[in-house]
Parts: sequence; C-alpha cells; structure tokens
Amino acid sequence: MTGNAWPPPPPVATPPGWYPDPWGVAHYRWWNGHTWAANVAYYHGVAGPPGTRPARRPRLPAWLSVPVLVSGLLLLPLLVVTAVIEPIVLALALVPLVVIVPVLVWIDRLEPEPWASRLHALLWGGTISVLVASLVNGTVLLTAGEAAAAVGSAPLVEETMKGLGILWAVRRREVDGPTDGIVYAGWVAAGFAMVENIEYFFVASDDGVLAETFVARALFTPFAHPLFTVWIGLAIGLAVARRRSLPWAAWWGLVVAVLLHAGWNGAIVASIGLDDDRIIVVAALAFVAIFVLTAVMVALVRRAERRDYVAAMPYVAQHYGVSPDEVGMFRTWGEMLAHRRRLPRRQRRRFDDTHAALARLAALHARPGRTDPVDEQRLVAQLRDARSAWRS
Repeated sequence: MTGNAWPPPPPVATPPGWYPDPWGVAHYRWWNGHTWAANVAYYHGVAGPPGTRPARRPRLPAWLSVPVLVSGLLLLPLLVVTAVIEPIVLALALVPLVVIVPVLVWIDRLEPEPWASRLHALLWGGTISVLVASLVNGTVLLTAGEAAAAVGSAPLVEETMKGLGILWAVRRREVDGPTDGIVYAGWVAAGFAMVENIEYFFVASDDGVLAETFVARALFTPFAHPLFTVWIGLAIGLAVARRRSLPWAAWWGLVVAVLLHAGWNGAIVASIGLDDDRIIVVAALAFVAIFVLTAVMVALVRRAERRDYVAAMPYVAQHYGVSPDEVGMFRTWGEMLAHRRRLPRRQRRRFDDTHAALARLAALHARPGRTDPVDEQRLVAQLRDARSAWRS
C-alpha cells in the first residue's frame, strides 16, 4: 500500500468473499463484509475464485499460450521454407482473411473481444490444430487411404482441435454467450484454413494448378471451415450462457460440425475422376444452403443477445452508477460509432473497453442463477478503469 489513502470499500450490501485487490498488490483480497482484510491470494488470470490453489502470474502475453508457442515453433521451419521457395503461396493464403475478418468484426461489435484474444484464437487454429491434424491425417492416409483420411479422420480431428481452441477461450473466461462462441470459432477456423491453404497451394503450385486451387478454396469457399466450426462455438456459448457443464454440453455442436465437414469432403472425393459433375454441383448447392442457414442462425443469436443487452442496461446503469447519457452512447451501433468518431484516437480504445465492459455485465446478469461476485467485481473494475481512462 502506498500513501495514506484508504480505498473506498465495496457497497455495504456486498457479501464477504474474494474480490480484486484495490491496491493491486495481489490478484484478490478478502472482504469480510465490513472492511478489507490482510488475506490475499495470487491466482492465474481470472479462471476462478482464489483459495483453491495459488498459481504463478502468467508469463506469456495474452495472445500466446504454451500449446500455441510449442506448436508454432515446430511449424516455423515449414513456413520459412515455403516463404523462400514459394513466397506467392504465403500471399495467396492470406487473401481469404480479407473477407473473413471484417465479417467476424461485424458479428463481434456488440461485445468486442480484445484483439489479443482474437489473435490467440487465430494462432491456435493455425498452429496446434494444424499440427495435430496433419500428424493424424497423414498417418490415416498412409495406413487406410485418401478417402478414409478425407471423410473419416480429417473432419473428426480437425473439428475437435478447433473446438479445443474455443474451450481454451472459455477457460480464460472470454466467452460470455453464443455470439462470443461463434466469434472465437470463426477466428480459430480462419487460422486453420489459412495454414491449410499454404499446404494446398504449395502442392498445387508444383502440380501446375495453383490458379484453379486458389479460386476454389480462397474465392469460392473461404468460409468453409468457419461454417463447420461455428456450430461448436454456438453450442459452447449456449452452455456458458445457461450455466451448463462443459465440455459435455458442446457435443451436439461437434457432431454437427463433423457431419457437415465429412459431407463436404465426401462430395469432393466422390467427384474426383468422374466426368459427371452432378455430385459437386449438388455439394455446392448444399454449401450455399448451409451458408444461408448459418447466416440466419448468427443473425438470430445476435438479435437475441442484443435484446438481452437492452433489457439489462437499465439495471446495469442504476446498479453501477452509469449515467443515462453514457448508456445512450451505447444503445445503438450508429450512436456508438457517431460518438466514437468524435473522440481523439488515443481515447477510442478505452471507449471500446467501456462498451465491452457494459455488455459483459449485461450478459452476466442475463444468465440464470446467482451472479458470481468475483466475476462481477472483475467486470466492475474493468468498467471503472475504462470509464476513467477515456473520459480523462
């Protein structure tokens, strides 16, 4: 503790429990219902209330994790060799992101996730997911043939690994509801597709069919992997919002993703070597139907979360001392953008943090059951810090 200022206590009605340390000395400090106690606890991130097992502070930045770091180092030589031999391949593999990223940002605008968390999801898909899938699929290809790898192992192992990336975001308490699950699914799938395209484009370049492969994978079907994995994200997000146990509640999402992925790969395998193009035409029509279905699903989920956000805002504003004028800034996307444009550039990030903190508090109170006081205090601290920063 520095100085003589004693921080104001939480509201009188706050029950005893662990809350973020107002001095920042430790992660949490015990509030006995009347005053701050000397008991402190260090806990890794915000994975849960302290008192179970103290842990060291994180040594890696938010956009990294041990699985991403280790697998990234293993894949780095392959990427370097590709950049030296076929630099055009790396450039072409980035093209789908020009289409995918704006869509993910648009979906995520109600409760924007930190860019470090989005980057971690992208790297998860492009490192650990690709590495494990390549090893398993390569083994199945050598032992059981191309069809078994494409229709059997690839959908199962790829969707499972991408699903683990979403669960990792849940572990970090970055998923508050269905939209968050969908967003992280999209970023993980985008990273996986990007690195997978490097492999496909490299082989296609040697075979002299790079242009055809690029058009088919990057221009016609850039959303293939996100369309499969988004169902896992939806299932996980719904489980979080409804306080259901994970990962069992996410099984139906994994099943849907695997079946869609297997059906698409199976149609491509069946059409190879046939003069009749009806199989691939039917598959393309099915892909369009899945795209439309997924778009409708995402729109309905966003509308439902927006409705919950609007319904919870009066309580959030009154309970946490947010003025009606401030609430009005974030009521609609147009009002928020208009106010954001009038701010100096250095304040816009904190303005976005305020918006995100309000949305997360609204989502927290929209969940059934008792609100976790530690989680609530963490979000209140984020809101307080963000408001003081962008208004200063």
